Amino acid sequence: MSEVASLTGVSRRTLHRWKAILAAGGTLDPRRSPGSPRKISPADEAALRKQVTAMPDATLAEHCATWAAAGHPPVSTATMSRQLSRQGLPLKKRR
Repeated sequence: MSEVASLTGVSRRTLHRWKAILAAGGTLDPRRSPGSPRKISPADEAALRKQVTAMPDATLAEHCATWAAAGHPPVSTATMSRQLSRQGLPLKKRR
């Protein structure tokens, strides 16, 4: 087990755990990540991009209000900030 661990870079503990999972009839396929699904789904990203393009100087709170008014589920400013960051949409304001 130590040889395999050093050759692969995988810890011995992980190899033992994987061996036990396989012995119990389990699978090593990737599992679903924990947590709830995103409030702004990947299908809605285009609508958000269009909203930000139309209102480039809006604050996060204004984007959240506009998003909810357009019939989407309401989101917090933190959620909106994460989604804008994920899409690479800046919140730069003009002076």
